[in-house]
Amino acid sequence: MTSDEAALHRLDGALTWQGFRELVPISLFVIVFGAAFGLAATQAGLSDASIVIMSTLVFAGAAQFASLELWGPQIPLFTMMLTVFAINARHLLMGATLYPWLQPLKPAKRYGVMLVASDANWAMAMQAFSQGRPGLGLLLGGGIALWSFWVLGTWLGLYFGNAVSDPASLGLDMVMGCFLLAMVVGGEKNLRMLVIWAAAAGASLLAYRYLPENSHVVVGAIAGGLVGLFWGSRDHEY
Repeated sequence: MTSDEAALHRLDGALTWQGFRELVPISLFVIVFGAAFGLAATQAGLSDASIVIMSTLVFAGAAQFASLELWGPQIPLFTMMLTVFAINARHLLMGATLYPWLQPLKPAKRYGVMLVASDANWAMAMQAFSQGRPGLGLLLGGGIALWSFWVLGTWLGLYFGNAVSDPASLGLDMVMGCFLLAMVVGGEKNLRMLVIWAAAAGASLLAYRYLPENSHVVVGAIAGGLVGLFWGSRDHEY
């Protein structure tokens, strides 16, 4: 491994703290959705302790909201597991894209980093790697920021959730989408990337229209991933 390659694999306290600070602005919006989840979970009948524990250990907003739709006196456990897996299946592809940089780390550190991987810090880490900068600090530090604010928002929602019971009415449901779009626009620009994103978007829209709920997330990710796999980039190894 060359010195330049080794630099991309760096993960230390300074990079982690820098990643934390860079993700704080988007994490502030996560508080609102955490509060909305706290309120929704209370209305679904969960206890305060179980709500906070769920956000602390699961850290998957869309999946947590989806599980509330199935919550009741008799919980369809298999259906809930299948729903949560479908929504979070994109993490399989996220892990695959990160593997070249995570592979040199010891297993405990590698899987520890992935515990806090989510869309926002993954996108920023991948953008950093594409620009030749170390991204693991963004992945870990940014993930800790997002996780911390999600748990804080959940706790606040138990007591002040009525103030943000409908984030979509304030347009806040578009924040993460706009953030990820900005990552795409600021990333690598060539015909290959255009085709990959077009394939992912087209497949996702078709799945949203014709396939079961939440399947568009998985279908879009797989379509884009397959195009990227078969149209490999020759000019960089990672």
